[in-house]
Amino acid sequence: MIVLFLFVQIGMKIFMKNKKTTIHDIADELGVTASTVSRALQDHPRISDSTKEAVIETAEKLNYQPNNIAVALRKGKSNILGVIVPTADRNFFASIIRGIEEVANDAGYNVIICQSYDSFEKEKNNIKALLEAQVDGILASIAMETVEHSHYEKVLKKGVPLIFYDRVNESINASTVVIDDFLGAYRVVEHLIEQGYRRIAHFAGQQHINIYKERLRGYRQALRDHDLPIDENLIIESKLKIESGKNSTQKMLSLSTPPDAIFSASDYAAMGAIQVLKERGVSIPDDTAVAGFSNESFTSLVDPPLTTVDQHTNRMGKFAAELFLEQVKAEEGNFITRKTVLKPELIVRPSSLKEK
Repeated sequence: MIVLFLFVQIGMKIFMKNKKTTIHDIADELGVTASTVSRALQDHPRISDSTKEAVIETAEKLNYQPNNIAVALRKGKSNILGVIVPTADRNFFASIIRGIEEVANDAGYNVIICQSYDSFEKEKNNIKALLEAQVDGILASIAMETVEHSHYEKVLKKGVPLIFYDRVNESINASTVVIDDFLGAYRVVEHLIEQGYRRIAHFAGQQHINIYKERLRGYRQALRDHDLPIDENLIIESKLKIESGKNSTQKMLSLSTPPDAIFSASDYAAMGAIQVLKERGVSIPDDTAVAGFSNESFTSLVDPPLTTVDQHTNRMGKFAAELFLEQVKAEEGNFITRKTVLKPELIVRPSSLKEK
């Protein structure tokens, strides 16, 4: 019986320790009503300063944590901005997040980061979780797997501001921030042509994603404008990871007439290309040039350093956050969605520079 009594006592202590403190606990401690505690925590003018101080001290002593969702429901504002990224471990998206946070934090917003890992299901779950958390807005870059967008339509139906950046869907009535992917690709291919390359391959991304569609369009147009043929055998669509770049390069090298240059819509696939070319003893750029897209942090460190396109990602994040703030400030029904297009910057490095 003594053992059982001690077990019950220990169990009660653990329960009390884990029990979440409520405003009723604070009220019981001070001998006031729960409504008085609630008003004091909201800095209500009818509550005396001494009562407010006592409530705050007791709340800290009892480790009281306010229910932010309940507060948001009362106020109609949570001061939380939700951000969905395909993955946060790439410098590209990390730089966008920094830009978003700089603007959002200065405006008094906290930022919640969700990763979709390019999964349609994870992206839908991210949207659901952010809406349940009563976020004041959502900034998103669409996952690779996503071809159906009804979960984003739900965001708009709830009246929550939605801004797309980088990977966007223009059929949805939301503001967007992108770079001119067509122009970025065009400039890369034009640079390769000016260096004397004529048989230029393209490692394309999946074509239901707008950015990769635009980069392929820029590649094709640059060839046309310089009277070069478009060989469909030199265009390979993939997920643009390092392994994809390796596989695509091996296919290119097996052609009866291999390309003399590779333009990849991603720095990662370009990195895979460099690895295979070096393994095969192909000189870069003398035999085959390589160029990527996005200016990931490793591009200046590989051997040879990689020609690429800078997308001004920090600015992209800032513009996306500023669009959100503009929409919040606008009166309901008065905000007109708009598209912000940033100019890309070609970064020329030794991977595409022939000695003349």
